[in-house]
Amino acid sequence: MPYRAFTDQNCSIAGALELVGDRWTLLVMREILFGRRLFAEIRRHTGIAPNILSDRLQTLVEHGILKRELYSAHPESHEYVPTRKGVDLNAVIIALLGWGDKYASPAGGPPRVPIHTACGHDARPQLHCSHCGEIIDNAELKARPGPGATAKQLAEGVLPAA
Repeated sequence: MPYRAFTDQNCSIAGALELVGDRWTLLVMREILFGRRLFAEIRRHTGIAPNILSDRLQTLVEHGILKRELYSAHPESHEYVPTRKGVDLNAVIIALLGWGDKYASPAGGPPRVPIHTACGHDARPQLHCSHCGEIIDNAELKARPGPGATAKQLAEGVLPAA
């Protein structure tokens, strides 16, 4: 399928997918956030072809999601370290993990379970209201036009409409 940019869409999801929405990028980020930061480690744990991995890592560095740092001088090798933007992708990966555990996990159950490092117990991250603090169920969530909305988006109002 030919690549088509999302430039005609005023959408944060489309913008994010431009950066991390291909088949491999979130898997590469999964490995880096798991602490596997060397090219060979990432490749071994994902099975990604070297040319594709090089391309994805370069893109992530160019967009400030990763930093490429010298790991060893002899032989010269580099590691890929997440920036704040990269660490913030963990929320996306954990949300996708939860969805995958519910709808696409192997018959034996989830292969990995997130844990809260402060207490060591399993964690099930949930969306909370920034105003009242209540847990938000998916059925209770809508989207209103934000400060970057176009005139068309402002006219549409809150979505989904009642």
